[in-house]
Amino acid sequence: MIFASDNTGPAAPEIMDAVVAANAGYQMPYGNDTIMQGVTQKIRDLFEAPEASVHLVATGTAANALSLATLANPWDGVFVHRIAHAEEDECGAPEFYTNGAKLVLVEGPDGKMDPKNLEQAIRGTGNKDVHSVQRGPVSITNITEIGTAYSLEEITAITGVAKSFGLKTHLDGARFANACAALGCTPAEMTWKAGIDAVSFGGTKNGCMGVEAVVFFDPAQAWELELRRKRGAHLFSKHRFLSAQMDAYVTDGLWLRLAEQANARCRELADGIKSLPDARLEAEPAGNMIFAHIPRGAHRRAMEAGAKYYLFPFGASLDGPEDETIRCRFVCDWSCSSETVQRLLGLFRG
Repeated sequence: MIFASDNTGPAAPEIMDAVVAANAGYQMPYGNDTIMQGVTQKIRDLFEAPEASVHLVATGTAANALSLATLANPWDGVFVHRIAHAEEDECGAPEFYTNGAKLVLVEGPDGKMDPKNLEQAIRGTGNKDVHSVQRGPVSITNITEIGTAYSLEEITAITGVAKSFGLKTHLDGARFANACAALGCTPAEMTWKAGIDAVSFGGTKNGCMGVEAVVFFDPAQAWELELRRKRGAHLFSKHRFLSAQMDAYVTDGLWLRLAEQANARCRELADGIKSLPDARLEAEPAGNMIFAHIPRGAHRRAMEAGAKYYLFPFGASLDGPEDETIRCRFVCDWSCSSETVQRLLGLFRG
């Protein structure tokens, strides 16, 4: 009963098989392997973007930070939601890799940036000549940090505001596949067709061992990203093992099937939580992540039986009144079974 993170789950068999197959013989290093040539074309086809540049890294933090460093100057502000992943969970990596760009926090309900608030924040930035932080890119997270999803219309509204000021927009897609599955849309529809300039196309949280693809729809920025990846120590020498994972991931729709499995278990869990007495969802989940408020007694029963998930404030105590609700987070990975979900719900019911 492991619901702490989709990072806790195993790699999909197709991914492991591809890595083993890639271990045979010799391949040129640093992204010059023959597998990567196929990956680039497959991702271009997937995104319906024949000129897109494709760059692989091993972590989501690298994908996001290197993308923003390519889009932003050190003296720029990067506009993100107040609880965006870039703000809450990157340990200052965007600021580090941009060499000092400032995150400008924008409010909005359900973990999503409000276009009017974004416009106000942009207007209030860069208006004091040399004395102020200048206007830089916008970055949104889909699935959001509280499990909701930007609709295609909401993404288009955000990118529309950014473009009205001549700014680029980055999509943090650590759970990109879960968002696509939830919205029933294509990768192209959620990115460049909605005005997105660059995307971090995540694989690690969705069945890969460790690989993320940075996709820039303007190939003019490819060389700078390449240089930043090398300078930032994220260019793998034995790159074929990244290529092999991504190749299997985007072949025959594996990326989407795995996300659909995770989303389905999350929906089952969310429906079960809504039926619990004195429990509630913080927001209706769109993908594979739930935030909820559940009585302490139910938490204690589940955790004593071996369930693992996070309580908030982080590490909240199980000592106290049984009926007091504690905020918590559940994440379903691709391998989560219906039996596991029902067992957890049974423990909550007592």
